[in-house]
Amino acid sequence: MIPGPELIFRESPGPGGERRATWWSEIAPAPARLVLVDDRVTADAALRRARSGDGLVWAGDWHNARQLLAAMGRRLRAPRPRAPGLAGLFHAERERKRIEHEVLSRLAVPIGPGWATPLRRAPSLELPLGEAFGAGPEGPALMPLREILGAIGAHEWLRRGVPVPALGGTIHPRYGVFAPVRGEYVDLVARALATRAAGWKEGWLAFDVGTGTGVLAILLAKAGARVVATDLDPRAVACARENAERFGVAGRVQAVEADLFPPGRARLVVANPPWVPAVPHGPLDRAVYDPGGALLGRLIGALADHLAEGAEAWLVLSDLAERLGLRPMGELGAMFERAGLRVAFTLEAQPSHPRARDAEDPLADARRAERTRLYGLAVAPRG
Repeated sequence: MIPGPELIFRESPGPGGERRATWWSEIAPAPARLVLVDDRVTADAALRRARSGDGLVWAGDWHNARQLLAAMGRRLRAPRPRAPGLAGLFHAERERKRIEHEVLSRLAVPIGPGWATPLRRAPSLELPLGEAFGAGPEGPALMPLREILGAIGAHEWLRRGVPVPALGGTIHPRYGVFAPVRGEYVDLVARALATRAAGWKEGWLAFDVGTGTGVLAILLAKAGARVVATDLDPRAVACARENAERFGVAGRVQAVEADLFPPGRARLVVANPPWVPAVPHGPLDRAVYDPGGALLGRLIGALADHLAEGAEAWLVLSDLAERLGLRPMGELGAMFERAGLRVAFTLEAQPSHPRARDAEDPLADARRAERTRLYGLAVAPRG
């Protein structure tokens, strides 16, 4: 993490009341102004200040800060957005999320060397923040409480792990790396491996593009592949290596930092790219949202150049973008055709994730109807 600018705020009126602290955040820019708040501030007053652009430096009790953040969030979430059509509802909800992300990130907590904080009843932050961000600040700093709570939650994910039935074990995600809580894409790849790769020679080469936690790379390695797993995020690369070690396949999985593909051609290329063409609002969002579908276009356009003769690419995508009107029906097939690819087979799965059962979600009907498909792609014959 690269520290932000040094900020000044007043701890008390009169001479000598000034304090300086470095803004320390990956998710939010430094606010233009800072104001000191404590247990006496109301959620409505705090929300007004945060909406105006003020950063709120918390000087009260840790648990009260969490309650204030939750109360501010409830006020921002109601009422639900109203807009014509599913695409309009989606964009209104994303705009609400953007505002929520920006405003709630303005409630900041003082931290210092060793990730220490002076707040009353605060938990020890050294382990979760050290896992997420490495070495802490060398002097006084301010960090969004929302970001700190995200790191604490990620520490629990890392400790407990996420059960993955297709692997017969648990995957342990790190901070900022998307957890495989949506199991449909893992199950689809497992189904394809059971039928398509049954006769492939031991040690066949596979690329797992955008590996994240390494869950698909491990699945491929257990099926006999030698895997090169790529990700642009150093945290994901480290996470994939750790998980491959846990499953005893580290000798078969090489996790490397790369923008999409490693050099060379493989017998199989597997990818589960972001499936919604929209702007992300935080690290985890990048696993789901792809601005303008640019990454998907680059991935499909370069697939043929990384397939060995007779090889396949397995692209796993949700059709939610088409159902919401964010991507025209038939555009995906046209992208395959332009890239010189043909669809050799498809597999399909119904949604099993919690949001498909959330009656309060304005997009609930589309999420229930959503289908995740594995497209088995091969290079199309020329001429």
